[in-house]
Amino acid sequence: MTNTKLFLLIGTSLSLTPNLIFAQCVATQDCETLGYTETSCNGGKGVKCPFGNKWACLPTKETICKEEGFTLTCKGTGEIGSGDSCSNLYKKCSCTSGYEWNNGSCQKINLCANKSNGAYSEVYCCNRTVVGVKASGMNFYVAVKDLGNMIWTNANSQCSSYIFCGNLKGRLPTKDQLVTLHNNRATINNLLSTNIGTIMTEDYCWSSTIANNGNHYTVRQVDGFVSSYYADNYHRYACPILTSW
Repeated sequence: MTNTKLFLLIGTSLSLTPNLIFAQCVATQDCETLGYTETSCNGGKGVKCPFGNKWACLPTKETICKEEGFTLTCKGTGEIGSGDSCSNLYKKCSCTSGYEWNNGSCQKINLCANKSNGAYSEVYCCNRTVVGVKASGMNFYVAVKDLGNMIWTNANSQCSSYIFCGNLKGRLPTKDQLVTLHNNRATINNLLSTNIGTIMTEDYCWSSTIANNGNHYTVRQVDGFVSSYYADNYHRYACPILTSW
């Protein structure tokens, strides 16, 4: 009798096993449940769900890089990648010359931030702001931006009334001073772009020097070409300079 009960118990247990397995393993046609979660794959690199329009994509190199911690593009103003890169991504960004890391980004170094008003080697400071720049060997500062395109009379008047700082006013440069500006163009533009974000015009600038034909000389800053062809009613750029301080 005992053996009979044992066989009946074993038989009942075995008869329930398929039902338990069926209850746990249920066939599904839901794409997302099966791992097909993307609407498309870049370049079609993946497997399409047989039951719908979802895809399971192959991991891209960029995805793998990001999983390894390479998440920064370092393409912000003044930024450059630091250390190893992975698919043009970096773990850390550094700042180029003239910039410093501040509040999560590269920002321009203000050469006048902690200086009182006055002339320094490369910059003239006023109210802790760069208002003029010069290259080594130059005996004048040029304003951080030109005053625009105008006839000679207006250029002379506006440059003479241009205030660098306090009572210090500028003036129109001479022909030779404009040539000096051109000769130091790379240094001047580097200082301007670093501190102000602008560069000098490449066009003609008015000078205060009169040519034999009665016109005032102009100097094209991109190549240093000197011309007295243009009459004073032509429109050329006014670039104030500071010669005494």
